Amino acid sequence: MQSEYVEQRNGGYYVVGTRVSLESVVWAFQEGLSPEAIQEDFPLLKLAQVYGAIAFYLDHQSEIDKYMEEVKAQLEPGGVPLSEENPELWDRLQRAKAQMSEVRQGEPRS
Repeated sequence: MQSEYVEQRNGGYYVVGTRVSLESVVWAFQEGLSPEAIQEDFPLLKLAQVYGAIAFYLDHQSEIDKYMEEVKAQLEPGGVPLSEENPELWDRLQRAKAQMSEVRQGEPRS
């Protein structure tokens, strides 16, 4: 499965010619962000690339949803939670997430 805007490499899906994963774009899209807001979050992407990645996802939604569930399962092994395994990294991630939420709350959503 490949398109003008999405390619499969290294076992994952990426926006062509970038290191931006398709999952990153899809998660933002599923959170309700507009393509323009997603492009602001990923300034290396052109707006057409964001729209292309979303269109690819919508055309292959069941396969990509299944892939994303597999990725999520790999990231969440039944072992020690990240908050216990690496508390410093966990804290940094939580602060970054909070900052992103604050920024997004200040922006009108389309």
